[in-house]
Amino acid sequence: MVAMDPTGPSESIYNLIPSDWKEPPQPPRYVSIFKATVKDDMQKFKTAMKTMGPAKLEVPSPKDFLKKHSKEKILPPKKKFEWNERRKPPVPLRTEHPVMGIQSEKNFINTNAADVIMGVAKKPKPIYVDKRTGDKHDLETSGLVPKYINKKDYGVTPEYICKRNEEVKKAQEEYDNYIQENLRKAAMKRLSDEEREAVLQGLKKNWEEVHKEFQSLSVFIDSIPKKIRKQKLEEEMKQLEHDIGVLEKHKVIYIANKK
Repeated sequence: MVAMDPTGPSESIYNLIPSDWKEPPQPPRYVSIFKATVKDDMQKFKTAMKTMGPAKLEVPSPKDFLKKHSKEKILPPKKKFEWNERRKPPVPLRTEHPVMGIQSEKNFINTNAADVIMGVAKKPKPIYVDKRTGDKHDLETSGLVPKYINKKDYGVTPEYICKRNEEVKKAQEEYDNYIQENLRKAAMKRLSDEEREAVLQGLKKNWEEVHKEFQSLSVFIDSIPKKIRKQKLEEEMKQLEHDIGVLEKHKVIYIANKK
């Protein structure tokens, strides 16, 4: 037995008869509940100038009506034209004839030959070739010619660098004075070169003694006391190496005076 879907249409013999299809009615159009509020706000804040222009306009007077030729431009008064520039010579008349038969006795061939012989040879224009195909370029504008060495201030330290060096030197002096003042207030003592060298030699001697003792340890560390002693010697050697490195790196060392 097949169960029927309770939500579907019930079986009936009348459902077998075809019937005319009817279009279902459309649902009502959606209308916002805030329509009236928005409309009231628009009417409240809307001004008269937004849609129809200014509310009040100045009406022209009937006496100031538009007259004929009132909008035409007024031209300046006429002036007499005067030509101040030099005029060209007049065109010769048809009856005038040029002077004919004048010949020069100058020998242009000999003159040109003498000018070439006596003249200075023209120097070729400096060029450079940057490709194997022979492309030539002007050397003067290429930047390859050291023209800057001909300047008056070539090799002279610029003024701004001298000024910067003076400022740096002055700042360094002020910093050194500040450090000296702080060290004087903190009662710090500076180690002299002899004292620093003596301390450094003493640390190296201690390191040699500890290293010698470390080398004398047995090869097999099979007990806890031996391990502890080996670790202690390694720590001492490491600390001595650190102190030696600090003294060798820093030439100026300050120590605090014990009260």
